[in-house]
Amino acid sequence: MKVLVADDDDSFRSLVIEILTEAGYQVAAEVNGLLAWERLQAEGADMAVLDINMPQMDGFEVLRHIRTDDRFKNMPVLMLTIRAFAEDQVAGYETGADDYLTKPFDAEVFLARVRVLERRILKD
Repeated sequence: MKVLVADDDDSFRSLVIEILTEAGYQVAAEVNGLLAWERLQAEGADMAVLDINMPQMDGFEVLRHIRTDDRFKNMPVLMLTIRAFAEDQVAGYETGADDYLTKPFDAEVFLARVRVLERRILKD
């Protein structure tokens, strides 16, 4: 199971990579949304974990690209962000996110949510 991670915060990106790798996931990580979108187009992925606030292309824009691309439109996407306001969460879901988790987060809760999204893939 390959997970695309996009987060411009080095410490959070490293943490997410570590959690996912230790849980047995293959991880492709990028420092901004544009690089993540380019990597997704080139290599594909089974799931994405996206920060919202990133340079060049934010997480909402990456998510819009994913949802309008026939190759990736059904791919599970978890928004992982510092933006905890209800309107940000609503915007995430309305843009097409499958889940939304705010930073800082508990590693076990994060992994549980990733596994829920993975089960959805395995059901299809």
